[in-house]
Amino acid sequence: LSPALLAAAIAIKLNDGGPVFFRQSRVGRHGKQFTVFKLRTMVPDAEAKLDEVLEKLGNQRDSVLFKLERDPRRTKVGRILESTSFDEVPQLFNVLNGTMSLVGPRPALATEVAKFDDELLARLSVPPGVTGLWQVEARDNPSFSAYKRLDLFYVENWSLTLDLVLLVETFSSVVARMSRRRS
Repeated sequence: LSPALLAAAIAIKLNDGGPVFFRQSRVGRHGKQFTVFKLRTMVPDAEAKLDEVLEKLGNQRDSVLFKLERDPRRTKVGRILESTSFDEVPQLFNVLNGTMSLVGPRPALATEVAKFDDELLARLSVPPGVTGLWQVEARDNPSFSAYKRLDLFYVENWSLTLDLVLLVETFSSVVARMSRRRS
């Protein structure tokens, strides 16, 4: 893992000279804020450039959660890292320090949590995860309705068996994406 992480860090640095890691405040279990770590996949200061991008592409925010398709702020190296989910590896530090679990709902931004209805606030009753039901079942369809339905299903049906199934499915999905990328 560390040679691959080192190679990714070098590639990010050589790509644009910016920082290797991306840090952002997120909301975890019981509403407690923490810093999430990822390998940087976007240009430096991507957050500051979001309004400009939305103005050019049209605001795609149809709900609390949104992800831009073909985000121009994403770097070449970032596209590769995201396609393999390798950008998520630094979140293992979050797992080790107890702010995240391997499996659970994605940690949300405070601005997103502020817009959650009472039903969706239930997702804060479990630790956020590096992977989860939404990532496995709806990765290519990031709609808010899928996000809400799958996260609430996870919270209401959590079990060690469900977590193990999701870990296996995540691993299988990553391997399949890597195989397609090589083809």
